[in-house]
Amino acid sequence: MFGARALAGTTLALVVLALSGCSTPWGCTDTTAERGEAGVRVRVENTYRQVLDVSAEVVDWRLEPHPQVPAEGDQVHFRFRFDGADDMSGPALDVCAVDGERVALGCRTVYSYEAFGPGGSDTGDQWLAVEHPGRVAEVLLIPNDQSYDGRTCDQDAKDGGGPHPPKPAAVGDRL
Repeated sequence: MFGARALAGTTLALVVLALSGCSTPWGCTDTTAERGEAGVRVRVENTYRQVLDVSAEVVDWRLEPHPQVPAEGDQVHFRFRFDGADDMSGPALDVCAVDGERVALGCRTVYSYEAFGPGGSDTGDQWLAVEHPGRVAEVLLIPNDQSYDGRTCDQDAKDGGGPHPPKPAAVGDRL
């Protein structure tokens, strides 16, 4: 008799929680997108691995001292472009300087709005500090949009969860 009452009470409590909009901890799931193939020119992918109508490209790069800290020696100075994005919103991609084996030597995130310069220029430029600049073979973009990463289930069991971009690229990652 007690078991039946306990079961009925538990069921009632779950129904009340569901009707009140509260989520149960086992109803929230997080997924992480798989990292896409890095390249000099990429089509941007959202967290569902859907290709967007936006592409990005590393236009050029060179090793040179940063003008604000020339004593630190050579850094990677690169220019990039986003096509199909607007200047108010849009994707953010990880960009990495890699060696001949495509191992990341330095990475950062670039935003499409950074590629809208003065006079209607559609390119942006950034710097990457790397420990061994002489080992840099190329600069690559990773196609996964990093511009939005919603709350996880651990942060918000009721409204969190869902797809998340892959973790940002870091030194030592093979791309």
